[in-house]
Amino acid sequence: MPLPFTPLVASLPSSVPFVGPEALERRTGVAFRARIGANESVFGPSPQVIEAMRQAAPSMWQYCDPENHEIRQALARHLGVPPANVMVGEGIDGLFGLAVRLFVGPGVTVATSLGAYPTFNFHVHGFGGRLVTTPYVNDREDPASLLDLAGRENARLIYFANPDNPMGGWWDGNTVAAMIEDLPRGALLMLDEAYGEFAPHGTLPPLDVANPNVLRFRTFSKAYGLAGMRVGYCIGHADLISAFDKVRNHFGVTRMGQIAGAAALADQAHLESVVSRVKAAREEIARLAIANGLKPLPSATNFVTIDLGRDGDYAKRVLDQLLACGIFVRMPGVAPLNRCIRITAGTPEDLQILAEELPKALQAAG
Repeated sequence: MPLPFTPLVASLPSSVPFVGPEALERRTGVAFRARIGANESVFGPSPQVIEAMRQAAPSMWQYCDPENHEIRQALARHLGVPPANVMVGEGIDGLFGLAVRLFVGPGVTVATSLGAYPTFNFHVHGFGGRLVTTPYVNDREDPASLLDLAGRENARLIYFANPDNPMGGWWDGNTVAAMIEDLPRGALLMLDEAYGEFAPHGTLPPLDVANPNVLRFRTFSKAYGLAGMRVGYCIGHADLISAFDKVRNHFGVTRMGQIAGAAALADQAHLESVVSRVKAAREEIARLAIANGLKPLPSATNFVTIDLGRDGDYAKRVLDQLLACGIFVRMPGVAPLNRCIRITAGTPEDLQILAEELPKALQAAG
């Protein structure tokens, strides 16, 4: 007889947050011609990062530094905060798992937006939390609705992404600062800023590491082009940050990841170049959408969400047609957001393939 799972695990559905492009390629036996669906940076990491990794490769027989000392020091200098206010982890997803573990047990309430980033929800369910949701308003997460929901439901955690995935919208820093100021008593804001480097100036409010009511999550996966390395970081009050040491995998961030992250941070010129190229790609995606009678939503990220103007069934048919012709894109998973598809900023070659195939996909899905 197999050993029984815990009652909590036994009660959970068999599911994964995402089906990756590699899994789709294995199913079809065909490689994608344009991989523009996972919000990776197709422009890659800095050449300085690649060189640092090349030089470090022979030392990979060594374990990583379990204190993440060098990259924490580099981040602290870059952010202008003490190292005690920064925690490094296995991407934002890994840090979400740790943060939820710190604060959520069976029956503890967590508030989020219906249709927001699903991996956060995955962790909440995995620790037995009670998830409550409020709809997007005008295709954006709504701070006022989230605060009202959290207050009514006595939520311990509130998840809010700025800029947002999957819709790409954003709020100005003053609005976010006011949200932090108005948090219900006893609530902690989980502020996801994964796309912050792409956002307009003033989107991210100033860091206040003296505030014990907010944790801010950022990553090297997007603008820095290191999605495959799984390196993210969390910024917050020193007491909150130090608590991560109680539950984290101290050898979770690889030696190569630490080296790559520190080298990426040192090359801000490459970051600026990527942000510029992403902006141009967003404009081209929006142009293609309009040329095909579709509505691109405003975006402060490295993707553009396109309103197809109908329902989720139609959007899924368009998505499937694009996948069938070798273009990997995604779509939001919850109505009414699922009337859209989401396209990552690609190279000019990627977007040329999209330009050729999108009209065919729309016609075939008709």
